[in-house]
Amino acid sequence: MRVGNLCAYTLVCLFVSIAAPSFGATRTLPNLQASKGWTGYALLPPSWAICNACKPSGPQLKWSWQPGVGSPSMDGRSTRTVYGAGTVQWGDVFWNNHLVGDFSSQGLPDANHTLTPQLHTFTYDVYFWVANANVSQAIEFDVNQFTGGKSFIWGHECRLAGGHQWDIWDNVGRRWLPTGIACNPASGAWNHVVIKVQRTAANQLLFQSITLNGRTALVNRTEAPTARPNWHGITIDYQLDGARAKQPYAVYLDKLNFTMQ
Repeated sequence: MRVGNLCAYTLVCLFVSIAAPSFGATRTLPNLQASKGWTGYALLPPSWAICNACKPSGPQLKWSWQPGVGSPSMDGRSTRTVYGAGTVQWGDVFWNNHLVGDFSSQGLPDANHTLTPQLHTFTYDVYFWVANANVSQAIEFDVNQFTGGKSFIWGHECRLAGGHQWDIWDNVGRRWLPTGIACNPASGAWNHVVIKVQRTAANQLLFQSITLNGRTALVNRTEAPTARPNWHGITIDYQLDGARAKQPYAVYLDKLNFTMQ
């Protein structure tokens, strides 16, 4: 992912709220790749902000989100996501889903702002399949929480064409930080990613660990949040970045489970 595209939310998040149900200490939202609520956008240079004039059909950048795919699939419910390239030399495709709070796709609007502040620990658990991982610049998985007037963005990208390493997002510096943790997903096979993060008691972002195909690497890095007074809720992101050759590619997602506690 290019520096600056995480700020794209400011162009799309105008929220309304209705009453929210509560749940216990832990809640897992299963198979989110097959859930409603996903919205895709093109992020283009030089600003890497959302391109409001762009459409999935291009021409600047093409993309698609196709749920209910039977093959390749682990359970007949995979989703085919496509970076379709276009006329721009570089470009990213960004998908976002509002899970808790404003614009919730899961029936958890949290109108009284009592649920989101209680949630501190998050797990993003997903399987992905790509025919040739080396054609991607990066594949990204993010957890975002907006509470108490602050923005907590736990950005994680598997940098592929850029060096086969996991990077994490520096909220304040608005840049990617290399972790030194290798990211070498298999091509033509299912890869399992489990990302664990936490909002600490001191309201800091704790990047805890990244597991790829059964190998867990501890990140244990703390970063500061930024101010965001008008947003409330929890969202997740998924993103595909285009490499220099502008080669289209597809990534399949399956068993995307998100746990909050």
